Formats: sequence, structure tokens, C-alpha cells
Amino acid sequence: DVHGVTLLDCLAFNWFAKLSALVPLVGITTGYCFAGNAAILGCCDVVIATEGSNIGMGGPAMIEGGGLGVYEPTAVGPVEVQRANGVVDIVAADDEAAAAVAKQYLGYFQGITTSWEVHDQTALRTVVPENRLKAYRIRDAIEGLFDVGSVLELRRDFGVGMITALARIEGRPVGVLANNPSHLAGAIDADGSDKAARFLQLCDTHGLPVITLCDTPGMMVGPEVEATALVRHCCRLFVVGANMTVPTIAVVLRKAYGLGAQAMMGGSTKAPLACLAWPTGEFGPMGLEGAVRLGFRRELDAIDDHDEREREFRRLVDQLYEGGKAINVASYLEIDDVIDPVDTRHWLSTLLESAPPVARDGKRRPHLDTW
Repeated sequence: DVHGVTLLDCLAFNWFAKLSALVPLVGITTGYCFAGNAAILGCCDVVIATEGSNIGMGGPAMIEGGGLGVYEPTAVGPVEVQRANGVVDIVAADDEAAAAVAKQYLGYFQGITTSWEVHDQTALRTVVPENRLKAYRIRDAIEGLFDVGSVLELRRDFGVGMITALARIEGRPVGVLANNPSHLAGAIDADGSDKAARFLQLCDTHGLPVITLCDTPGMMVGPEVEATALVRHCCRLFVVGANMTVPTIAVVLRKAYGLGAQAMMGGSTKAPLACLAWPTGEFGPMGLEGAVRLGFRRELDAIDDHDEREREFRRLVDQLYEGGKAINVASYLEIDDVIDPVDTRHWLSTLLESAPPVARDGKRRPHLDTW
């Protein structure tokens, strides 16, 4: 029997929420998860759901009781919806797979492993296309760079312009944050900003160094994206990134333009432990094409012939590209070095090995945001 009137004095949610940022919290749901169960699930660092699961702050009885209609349980928060909106981090095929991935996730917070394998690193030299305007599979770079079988991606179906994953390099657990050039050319939108900022908090909370793979033309712009409160969302990256206590290392694979590139690096190329670039790296205060259109509008408009105007436009873009090449930017000491992609693992492992340990006394931060 339950003694009381409302049960609002129940301390379960208070006590569980206080564990946030103190220990890793993993939530697994394998069926219907409504009301209080969903509240506990939503407090977790990572949410794992099996196919066919349903998650909602109110189940069918509560919805009907509130006069909001009659629904089957399967219509409320199906996993297809919750994986796309970011509630679910990982979708597992069944209970056994959910338990296995939970074990893998927790393993990243248990230190360095002594047994690991490495992919053929020469393949990294051809990941980024010669055509600087062509998209490519950033996941190929991530899988190839880190230890074989060590990559665990989180929130894959949400904020798809940003990749967030846990991985290992020479057995050392790290967080991986990367732009996705196959979505909006890698431009950062509101969902991507939230996904990245929350992931940085997760890594900082539990002491995982972060490797950032940068390829972005900047923040997404335009009236439609401003309606998504982009100004507030994207600035989470600056605030969280600038206050990280764990080592961060930035590697520019191709584009590093404007505020988007700075946001990927904690606000500056000088903020990370090191800022490296592959030879394909290109830098600038804004995208080259936009910079030419703005800076040389009068000169271009004065050219009547369309083909001649286009040739002059391309010449000016190429001129800016030459000035913003990684090797030139490095010569001004704006970044630390330009490296052969094959040597990336060596650089990362050496830098992480040399970084001073981060002391922990209780919580590194008061709590980990649920979003």
C-alpha cells in the first residue's frame, strides 16, 4: 500500500538527477516507456532503445484522461520518431544487442585498453576529394583513423550535419566531433549545434579528450534558419567549448571558415591543445565564393560578358584559395602544423600522451544537460 495523497514528495527523481555528471548514466528501454519511467530515462547520459520501443512523457491513459484523444501505445513516441528528434542515442535490434552496446559504451570510461588494431593509414590520403567542392563520407575518415572496431556513434539520425562518436586511439578512449560535408556542405545548424555542445559536455564530464575533425563552410545562414533560434543554439558551442577541462585537438580536413570553424575549436585555432591541418585544409574569415561576391561585387558587375565575368570570378576565388591554404596559414602561426594524413594517429596519440592529467574531485560540472 502507498501512504500519501499525491506522491509529489517522492525523492526518486531528485536522487537520480543528482547522479548526473557524477557517474555515467545509461538508460535502456525495450518496449513501452511512459511517464515516470520516461523521466528517469531522459535524465540519462545516453538512451538506448530497441526496435519497436515507444517513449513518451505521457502514455495513452494520461493522454485520454487529459481529453487529448484516444491512442494506441504504439502511436506515442515510436522509436522512429525519437531517434530522429535526438531523444534516442542508439537503436539496438533487440535486448541482447542493447545490453552489448551498453557494455561497450561504459567501456570507454574504464581507461586504456592494451590490445588494439589499426587500419591502413595510407587510405586517409584519398578520403578528401581533389575537387574541393565535392562531398565525401566523413565516416570513412573516422573509421579509418581510429582503432579498428572502436567507433560508437551517438545520435546518428539527429543533427545529421554533425557526427558525434566515442572511439579509441592506441587503446585510449576519446570523443570524436566532426562536420558532415554530405549535409549542407558541413554548415552548422541549430540541431547540429545542440548535438555537438551536449556531446562536448558528455566528454568533459567523464574525462574523455576530444578530437575535432573540421570541414565546415561556417554557420548556416538565412531567414529560415534564423527562425530556429540559431543565434542561441550555435553559441552553445562557444560557451561549452571554451570551458572544456579535458584536452581537445582540432584537425582541419578541408574547410575551416568563419564562426563555424571557430565554434568547432572552442572559439579559436589557439584554444585546442593543438590545431593541425591536412594539406587539403583551407581557411578564411568566410567562404571564398561569398567573400568574392561581397568584396568584388562592383568589379564583377562592371563586366558585361557573362563568360568573362565567370572567369574573373573563378580567378579571384582561386587567388583567395591560394592565400588561405593550410601551408600558408601555418606560416603565419595561426595553426600549429600541416601534416600528412598518414601521420595523424601519431600526432594525436603523442599529444594526448603529453597532456597533463585532469584532476577530478567530485563532479567536473554541476550536471550534464539532458539536451
